[in-house]
Amino acid sequence: MSQARQAVAAAKRIVVKVGSSSLTTAIGGLDPSRLDALVDALAARSAAGSQVVLVSSGAIAAGLAPLGIVKRPKDLATQQAAASVGQLELVHAYAASFARYQLTVGQLLLTADDVVRRSHYRNAQRTFSRLLALGVVPVVNENDTVATEEIRFGDNDRLAALVAHLVGADALVLLSDVDALYDGDPRRGGARRITEVVDESDLADVIAGTTGASGVGTGGMASKLAAARLASSAGVPVLLASAAAAASALTTADVGTAFAATGSRLSARRFWLAHAADSAGRLTLDDGAVTAVVTRRRSLLAAGIAGIHGTFDAGDVVDLTDLAGKVVARGVVAFDAVELPAMIGRSSEHLAPEQRREVVHADDLVPFPNRS
Repeated sequence: MSQARQAVAAAKRIVVKVGSSSLTTAIGGLDPSRLDALVDALAARSAAGSQVVLVSSGAIAAGLAPLGIVKRPKDLATQQAAASVGQLELVHAYAASFARYQLTVGQLLLTADDVVRRSHYRNAQRTFSRLLALGVVPVVNENDTVATEEIRFGDNDRLAALVAHLVGADALVLLSDVDALYDGDPRRGGARRITEVVDESDLADVIAGTTGASGVGTGGMASKLAAARLASSAGVPVLLASAAAAASALTTADVGTAFAATGSRLSARRFWLAHAADSAGRLTLDDGAVTAVVTRRRSLLAAGIAGIHGTFDAGDVVDLTDLAGKVVARGVVAFDAVELPAMIGRSSEHLAPEQRREVVHADDLVPFPNRS
């Protein structure tokens, strides 16, 4: 048995994400038997002593049938209307189903701002922590009723990976209508199931699709693969499996695809910097500064900056790139964009006294030594 599967089976705190197609009928509307089967598996895991966080898609799909809409709408206003109706249907169904096991659910609707803005991120952490301490099962979804750009392909897969780190989860399980990761489309035959992913070489031959099979979801295998990579690179093992096999996936059974944790777990602040925060601009570094920042993990000084792009304020997050434009790090900048042009390439002794400090301090910087 792989270490990743052992980690999933032993996780004391686990995030489980389920897609729309695993909860709804082909014409929209919730499928009670599917939802109850998922809750059965999660309740069993809770009874075994684990804290469970559920990231659930399905609000828009659940709202289609009550509104008499035949297929997923393409316009944003109707998507938001369907989400408004469907979110009530979804959380009510979860509350009733978990109540069969005397478990209380709490709803958390998040937008990108809640993970992009540092203050919102910390507030979400505190809310999750208190809910779990009270024995509540948090049910998380993208706040599709007010989201704009956020209603797009793959969002809840990425959201699940962000939540997994935000709550300090020991493992992440991604459930969908596909039973595992394959090196091709399994519906066409001849595709090989990939049982374990230990490093990027195991994914060399994988061709992942970008649309769901059912037509009611927005994700696809590509979004799940991206989420698995994000979580595993930050020290969280991942299992990708079919929602129909949820009970087995939460044990050591040989189902789905297990992703080993390939990186060390970052602090909450560094993870936020690396994966959740929006970049307000970018600084181009010369070769010496790239080596200092990435290899030696030093602060960025004005002398190592070769160019400035974007409009940003002191305290914003910016990307740091090499001369070829490759992002090599990300950090919190200490100066406004309007201040920096006069400082480019100048050593500290040639700067005004108030400018003789790091442009990006090492404590506020996350290097990407292996990013391609």
